Amino acid sequence: MKSLHVAVLMGGWSAEREVSLMSGAGIADALEGLGHKVTRIDMDRDVALKIAEAKPDVVFNALHGTPGEDGTVQGMLDLMGVRYTHSGLVTSVIAIDKQLTKQALVPHGIPMPGGRMVKTEDLHREDPLPRPYVLKPVNEGSSVGVAIVTKEGNYGNPIAPDARGPWQEFDELLAEPFIRGRELTTAVLAGEALGVTELKPKSGFYDYDAKYTDGLTEHVYPAQIPDEITEACKRIALEAHKLLGCKGTSRSDFRWDDSMGIEGLFLLEVNTQPGMTPLSLVPEQARHLGISYPELCQRIVDEALSG
Repeated sequence: MKSLHVAVLMGGWSAEREVSLMSGAGIADALEGLGHKVTRIDMDRDVALKIAEAKPDVVFNALHGTPGEDGTVQGMLDLMGVRYTHSGLVTSVIAIDKQLTKQALVPHGIPMPGGRMVKTEDLHREDPLPRPYVLKPVNEGSSVGVAIVTKEGNYGNPIAPDARGPWQEFDELLAEPFIRGRELTTAVLAGEALGVTELKPKSGFYDYDAKYTDGLTEHVYPAQIPDEITEACKRIALEAHKLLGCKGTSRSDFRWDDSMGIEGLFLLEVNTQPGMTPLSLVPEQARHLGISYPELCQRIVDEALSG
């Protein structure tokens, strides 16, 4: 295997900074263990200068959220003529935006929840949808800023302006019907759907803390679900990956209302730069298939250099 110089881009200033730093550290250690030269770069406003000075063969983009996952960094690297892992500019712009993702996928038959964009000031006058419903930022990952508004009025009825929630941080939110049931996720690596994991939070729902705090969520792989649902998750994840033009790896998150059979399965979002921490789902699914963490990192690098 040819030794490469890989710049691992991590950190940044999004809400997912700490997760990105964990992902980046693991990736850097793995690539060094394979014999590659690695330059660790914590994203800041001088990132272009740091990359230019490093002169890497490829950038491993381990950033999560904006500006590393929304097309901004991808456009910068395109202008610099530097190869990088994961999805390109156009794919990143679409996939980070939950509403744009729906517009790209639903016409192709991908089942996704309905809903609409709503100005947060309007939430304090009336509900945008019948309760229960979900409110989420349109372009944040890792369940950052997600609120489930129930019939019991946990945030007030209508929502009180001083109630703690995403309406205090964002001027506009995506409102979607709440889908009862089970949390499923499927990773895609280099054009292959790896499997289906069911996520069982010990309490509440699968929010940021549940995702990244050891012991708060049980990961069941393979998910104990009917073969029909397993195959549907893998098919939809792979199709969404291809329709959006994803590269490297992606992770598709689903909700499944098991009282409705196949009709109760909905794709929630596609993550173009899923986490690579010890608790992350892509490395876990890969490991179950005999793909070690270093091999996973190498495969992502190889795809970046092959395109």
